[in-house]
Amino acid sequence: MYKILLVDDEKEIRYGLKNYFPWGQLGFEVVHHCENGELALDYLKKHDVNVVLTDIRMPVVDGLQLAKQLDTKYAHIHTIILSGYKDFQYAKEAIKYGVKDYIIKPGKYEEMHEVFSQLKKELDTSSFSNKGDNSYTDNIIQTIKNYAEENYADISLDDLAELCKMSPNYISTFFKEKTGTNFSTYITDLRMRKAMEMLDDFHYKTYEISSLVGYNNPKNFTRMFKKYYGMTPRDYRKQEITHKEP
Repeated sequence: MYKILLVDDEKEIRYGLKNYFPWGQLGFEVVHHCENGELALDYLKKHDVNVVLTDIRMPVVDGLQLAKQLDTKYAHIHTIILSGYKDFQYAKEAIKYGVKDYIIKPGKYEEMHEVFSQLKKELDTSSFSNKGDNSYTDNIIQTIKNYAEENYADISLDDLAELCKMSPNYISTFFKEKTGTNFSTYITDLRMRKAMEMLDDFHYKTYEISSLVGYNNPKNFTRMFKKYYGMTPRDYRKQEITHKEP
């Protein structure tokens, strides 16, 4: 089932759409509904969906503002506008923000059915073409790991959020959910592994390695290295020298 987030400030509309349209028959499920774009964005910080179906005129954060945020931060989510306003300007603005379709309220059954049947085909095609090692989830995780491999000394969730078009909070949740490891733990593991590799290369001084793996304070680096390997960086290097002596 593809997940839908429904956003509309009218409770009756939300209730009616959630309960009286045969989403399941088309392969969709309304997993959450809320009354404005701000609440929708809060939900998306911790949950992923495939589709956002949103009204335009809402308090706090309206549908167009929401569509703009989705286009910037959650480009993988398909956005569909549902609105009682027929003004073409809204449709034009919506298209600019990557909105997939524009349905006029009250949303006739035939039109809703056609729009979501077509969207289901697109999602199926995208999912099928991305099965296996190019699946969406694997792509995101691999992108994060590749970026971390190159930037482990100076990396933040904000960097990854920009890279993956997700919010910083959701990146952290997504990574933990898909890998079973906190992102901070993953980066520390990576830094310690890189530090050990550098210690094997006697061209580097230990204080240089501290900086190269992201620790400006050598004492913090030494403390973390000892926590991981049971010895200080200097002791590890002495051990390596001993092992290499004839």
